Amino acid sequence: MLDEGLRRTILELHGRGLSSRRIARLLDVSRGAVREVIKRDTSEVPSASRAEKAEPYRDEILALHLSCKGNLVRVHEELLHQGASLSYQALTAFCRRQGIGREPKKPAGRYHFEPGAEMQHDTSPHRLVLDTTKVVAQTASLVLCYSRLTFFQLYPRFDRFTCKVFLTDALQYVGGACKTCMVDNTNVIVLHGTGRDMVPAAEMEAFAKRYGFIFVAHEKGDANRSGRVERRFHHIENNFLAGRRFADWPDLNAQAREWCDRQNAAFRRHLHASPRELFAQEQALLVPLPEWAPEVYRLHQRIVDVEGFVSVHGHRYSVPYDLLGRHIEVRETKDRILLYRGPREVAVHDKVISRRPQRVTEPSHRPRRGEVRRPGPTEEEKKILAAHPNFAGYLVELKRRSRGLGTLALRRLLRMVREYPESALGAAVQTAHHYGMYDMERLERMVLRNIHDNFFTFRGDNEDSR
Repeated sequence: MLDEGLRRTILELHGRGLSSRRIARLLDVSRGAVREVIKRDTSEVPSASRAEKAEPYRDEILALHLSCKGNLVRVHEELLHQGASLSYQALTAFCRRQGIGREPKKPAGRYHFEPGAEMQHDTSPHRLVLDTTKVVAQTASLVLCYSRLTFFQLYPRFDRFTCKVFLTDALQYVGGACKTCMVDNTNVIVLHGTGRDMVPAAEMEAFAKRYGFIFVAHEKGDANRSGRVERRFHHIENNFLAGRRFADWPDLNAQAREWCDRQNAAFRRHLHASPRELFAQEQALLVPLPEWAPEVYRLHQRIVDVEGFVSVHGHRYSVPYDLLGRHIEVRETKDRILLYRGPREVAVHDKVISRRPQRVTEPSHRPRRGEVRRPGPTEEEKKILAAHPNFAGYLVELKRRSRGLGTLALRRLLRMVREYPESALGAAVQTAHHYGMYDMERLERMVLRNIHDNFFTFRGDNEDSR
């Protein structure tokens, strides 16, 4: 078929008075084609008018496309079942030309960023081999939009605590922060809303405020808006993870940091410079890091079990043996597990990052062989002795004859100290200690009997006294 340029040439030569034979020889085309162009007297290429085999079934195709959830194989099977004589290729071509089940493609946008204006953060799952085990790692990445300076780390799971840990490391690696941080609509950062209506979670908003930036989210479905960070995941998977071996999670992230150093120093042809060279222009416009920022930690409340351990994410960490049954506070940081009893730090352990449960034991937390454990007085015991110092002997025997540390018995006795008169309770405890009775149920009945005798007077008693 002759194109528009050749058709215009034919019409121009015909206007000069050349014959169709002469024009055909000059342009090396057939005389019939020349005559057809001259007859149409237009340079527009005529559209091919061919009948669509699927056109008679258009309504059926639209209905079946909806009921078959867009599966053209099922649409073709149903059409054949209804008696249509139509090939699968004719069906797919018809749907493609008519735009059935296809959204028109939109041109990708190009975004320009000023130095220090924006950084982008996102995560992506990747499969890798750690030692000899196949695991799924969550890759977290941060990219400065102007200089393309990149930093990423990999974690077994990614939540708000891990997000704050990663962003802290990333901002320290960069040495500052851009004014905005573009994220997708993930619930790790987002409390509710999408795009411009996104509201970050309170703890994430406070974290961003500490470092002088704000979180913004791109509109739903507008993945090109965060293209700077999205593009890096393909490079990470096909360059960094390809063929490399990792002993454990710290080794994996150490190699990731070294890879970032090399890639950030490499020359980029489309940038006409390396990210480090562009970062030299951007660095002065970043929001500087605060002079001091508290270490990111996650708080857990635990009670020391009978073996002297507390559990965090399935891993067990030892606690000094004199804290059995006590309530302690666990602070989980990036690399450590800190154990606090009130304001005092009682133990520190290296954090275990593994899917297999492990036990971490500090030898000093276990009693030496042959050592007799003599725990100090409990809080309940101290409060009872503060109110009734003469109960000391009874408490010693009560703890000796009770199960475990006698905590339940001491708590019940402390309740009686708070609720019953001092004279009635004192007399009951003295009698119980004399006869060796250490059952709290029986002791409370004795206290109630003393209260009945001393505080209540019946009518018959009054008549006898007369």
